Amino acid sequence: MNEEVDFILDTTQEAMDSAIKHLEKQFVNIRAGKASPAMLGSVFVEYYGNQTPLNQVANVNTPDGRTITVQPWEKQMIGEIERGIMMANLGFNPMNNGEMVIINVPPLTEERRKNLAKQAKAEAEDAKVGIRNARKEANNDLKKLDISEDLLKNAEIDVQEMTDSYVMKVDELLEVKEKEIMTV
Repeated sequence: MNEEVDFILDTTQEAMDSAIKHLEKQFVNIRAGKASPAMLGSVFVEYYGNQTPLNQVANVNTPDGRTITVQPWEKQMIGEIERGIMMANLGFNPMNNGEMVIINVPPLTEERRKNLAKQAKAEAEDAKVGIRNARKEANNDLKKLDISEDLLKNAEIDVQEMTDSYVMKVDELLEVKEKEIMTV
């Protein structure tokens, strides 16, 4: 092909990759009933006057599928960690035993599972919109180039194939996440 076309295809692929990465990050935040340290990824605590991510002041572990333990590196942080978890509004009720903060992750109700599945679908749809926008931008950029009709058609076909494969990947990720959410 030609360098300009290759550049457009590369930047389009990067944009589509970032849509997938964003979707994966969003899916991590949608809890599926099983305890995971990532569930506390949005928790910040006051640490020496600064808002600090929880994982920078404590070890976050999951000893089993229903429990998250937060072991602070400094014992006086326990109250601050509990406050941070409550402030994050994740629906958890942290308890402490003087050594660490323990969170029991309640099993999800059927209604909550359906809402989480809806949320996952919405995130997947956002990712598809991002992918389609990258396709539209690529096609517009290709039309601005001074290239032969054949080269333009081939490049547009490449962009469409790339779009189709990324949309398929979004559907696969969504299917896995929905299955994870709906599994009791």
